[in-house]
Amino acid sequence: MRERAFPSPTRDLDDPGEVAEMVRRFYSDVAQDDLLGPIFNTVARVDWSEHLPKLTDYWCRLLIGLPGYTGNPLRAHQLVHEKSAFTDRHFERWLDLFCETVDLGWTGSHAEKAKAFAVRVARAHSRQLQ
Repeated sequence: MRERAFPSPTRDLDDPGEVAEMVRRFYSDVAQDDLLGPIFNTVARVDWSEHLPKLTDYWCRLLIGLPGYTGNPLRAHQLVHEKSAFTDRHFERWLDLFCETVDLGWTGSHAEKAKAFAVRVARAHSRQLQ
């Protein structure tokens, strides 16, 4: 586990600014991760300046019901999977980093909802892609 870089969480993921900060922190860690970074940076060649707003919209829709996200996350992951197959380790690492990011920065019902959604997303993608 990383060293605590942030004070004990007192905020929840209940507004777009908080969700955007969570997405930024999480994907910063993902991009630098030894296992996940190469998938995002080399295989998928993610343009983070374009992708982070989409991810923020996705999580804002899930957590606080805001409109704005359009896309097909499964299809996007299928295209990457065809180039370099995802394994259970990838999904487990993604989920570990996600929950760690949330736990280090946020607390409350929306933070718990985010982690529960992440579990479902990781399980669904793992099942559908393997």
